[in-house]
Amino acid sequence: MSTYPRRLVLGVAAGVAASAALPLTVTAEAHAAGQWVPVPDPVPVPLDGLYDNDGIDTSSARGGDFDGSGYTFPGEEFPSGRVEVDGIPFLFPSADAANNVVALGQRVELPKGRYLSAFFLTAGSYGNASGKATVHYADGTTTTAGLGGADWYAAGGSLSAPYRYGPDGTKDEHSVGIGTSEVWLDPQREAVAVTLPVTNPAEANKASLHVFALSLQPVAQGRALALLAARSTNSLLESTGAQSVEATIVNAGTVALLAADAVSVRVDVPGARTVEPARIRRLDPGEQARVRIGIRNRAGTAPGTVRDGSVTVSGRGTQVTAKPSKLNLGVADYQPTEASLSGHQAPYWFHSAKFGIFIHWGVYSVPAWSPVGKQYAEWYWNHLQDPANAVHAYHRETYGEDFAYDDFIPMFTAERFDPRAWVELFRDAGAQYHVLTSKHHEGFALWDTKVSDRSSVKMGPRRDLIKELFEASRRYTPELHRGLYFSMPEWFNPDNPWMGHAPRNPYTLEPVPYTGHTAGKDYVKDYQAPQMLELIHGYDPSVLWCDIGGVNDSVHVLAEYFNHAKNRARPVEVTVNNRSGIGFHDFTTPEYTTYENTVVAKWEASRGLDPFSYGYNKATPDDAYMTAEEVVHSLVDIVSKNGNFLLDIGPRADGTIPEIMQTRLRETGRWLRTNGEAIYDTTYWSRMAQLGEDLRFTVRPNEAFYIHSLARPAAQLTVEAPVPVRAGDKVTMLGHDRPLTWTVRNGALVIDVPEAARKAGRHAWVFKVEWHG
Repeated sequence: MSTYPRRLVLGVAAGVAASAALPLTVTAEAHAAGQWVPVPDPVPVPLDGLYDNDGIDTSSARGGDFDGSGYTFPGEEFPSGRVEVDGIPFLFPSADAANNVVALGQRVELPKGRYLSAFFLTAGSYGNASGKATVHYADGTTTTAGLGGADWYAAGGSLSAPYRYGPDGTKDEHSVGIGTSEVWLDPQREAVAVTLPVTNPAEANKASLHVFALSLQPVAQGRALALLAARSTNSLLESTGAQSVEATIVNAGTVALLAADAVSVRVDVPGARTVEPARIRRLDPGEQARVRIGIRNRAGTAPGTVRDGSVTVSGRGTQVTAKPSKLNLGVADYQPTEASLSGHQAPYWFHSAKFGIFIHWGVYSVPAWSPVGKQYAEWYWNHLQDPANAVHAYHRETYGEDFAYDDFIPMFTAERFDPRAWVELFRDAGAQYHVLTSKHHEGFALWDTKVSDRSSVKMGPRRDLIKELFEASRRYTPELHRGLYFSMPEWFNPDNPWMGHAPRNPYTLEPVPYTGHTAGKDYVKDYQAPQMLELIHGYDPSVLWCDIGGVNDSVHVLAEYFNHAKNRARPVEVTVNNRSGIGFHDFTTPEYTTYENTVVAKWEASRGLDPFSYGYNKATPDDAYMTAEEVVHSLVDIVSKNGNFLLDIGPRADGTIPEIMQTRLRETGRWLRTNGEAIYDTTYWSRMAQLGEDLRFTVRPNEAFYIHSLARPAAQLTVEAPVPVRAGDKVTMLGHDRPLTWTVRNGALVIDVPEAARKAGRHAWVFKVEWHG
């Protein structure tokens, strides 16, 4: 069980009203002296009287039903009583009775006080679940904020288990988890209660939000810092190549921290030294900063050595706070176990990149057809098997019943494939990485694989398409990271048919060849794993984007992938998603959807420019593709919630990229050339991701705060949120040269937006609060 988040979901505020720039009153003496005051301990709030769902069972005590289908968390894998999660103490319920609240608008009474945040332990059943929570204050006012829970079945959570119990009491070998969720409270008002969102009762096929525990963080009156989770990582800082130790620092007081406070964070541990302390130059009350401290092992300290140390925060020449931490010093070789792999995480370049291009290209690009907006065109072969599917009739009418899917292979020619033009288009789109399908579910490899002749080198184009693309990318766009998609199963591979049968004529059901493949292999040992290793060693992908999961030897393959990258003369950072068939992953991958709230553990949303297809669909008219505005809005929304956006294109079989796709990518690139500083190298705002429908927020740590308006602003833009702005800061709109006048009025930031600025923007208008002092 981990005490660090794999998926941490934060609240999304909607319509809060708070003081942005005016701190609470502190004594003049303490303020003048710059004294640090202690941070009050978090206050766990018992929820026993509200528990109405038994979602945790043990093997000996049954009777629970978490999700309305009889499944429960395994009590043996979870604590009971006081437990620290993500640096916050909670009272975790026991498994022998009702142990969570299904959010249906219940009112939770709070100990009267001034608080910065309310932290909840939450999970969603039947999908991610969220809604608006209302905070009630003693003066009769309220604020509202989003409260969410990630799907318990989505592989992880701050508290996680490798299995769940089924209705019959047997173990279902799939990881389940509970995460933390934060709701912002106004520390200038005394809070007395919080009303939970109204979601659904815990019933099958309905998304319900479950709350297990609640703790409040009181505000400290004065200048104060709290140090939450601190841990060593296997990641390297890009600036120095030093090992990174991560920590979360919270301004738990009422005074804004400025550059003059000289706040720094360092690590003290026998066997290593701090070579790159973290600096915090701006942190407003209630704000969080997730910092990275660089350390190096001293001579004689072997990589992977575990030592007790501490992370220390200093400011104004004195130590403010420290936290004991058990630290892994240096990065040892990965072992083929999930425990060892779990030390890996998404690299920092991936966090910074934000925008990538997905390319679905294969034999399916020849028929390239499905009902528009209804189903994936790249699934043509599988759709073909179903007499009720439109593809079944389309194929008969267009090609005839005797035309096998593999008869498309010679028609996949790639004769107009221009890899330089491709990568320069990706660069012009503002993308920072690209991911090509090395092999989709059809089993046709786009590289020179040695374990099968079912490839673009032995058939079709008779070219190593991955090699050509990667060589062009390294030569003409070396700044881009290169990734590869790999389907773990294949629909009709005779040695392990995902769909239950080898290739056959969908009309007569007679067997047909699986062209280029010799049956009789051990699918994983002799085929799947060797192909993945060919890609790793032959092409050096920075991203390995697996799909579907299923049978695998991913623990061995991924250990080799990570070791191959880190043991080079010049180590590189690589990453893998959550679809390799094991619980471990660096990032999650929602497709054609996104998360409603901030998810702190790294994630990446993907979708096609097509309304509902990754592969090229020749039936899709140009006006059905995403507009540039829709692309920009999706990118901004995803980035504001800590995600990356992997936008897909589907080239034609000849290697050309449809003009409408090129146009949309270049239009996106033009917006990013003006506004990219508010996207790349930014992080989410710890307070909220969005305000209402039209406002999103991002932060460039220590430098600036960005407000993204998805709608054309009026003459005045009013932001009713605790925007970190103070006298002396400069407010501008990207793409408009002149500073804008602003004020804080009744706790809201009000920006005057002249007509010239409004005309200068397009798709999304980005306002920059440049921090000074």
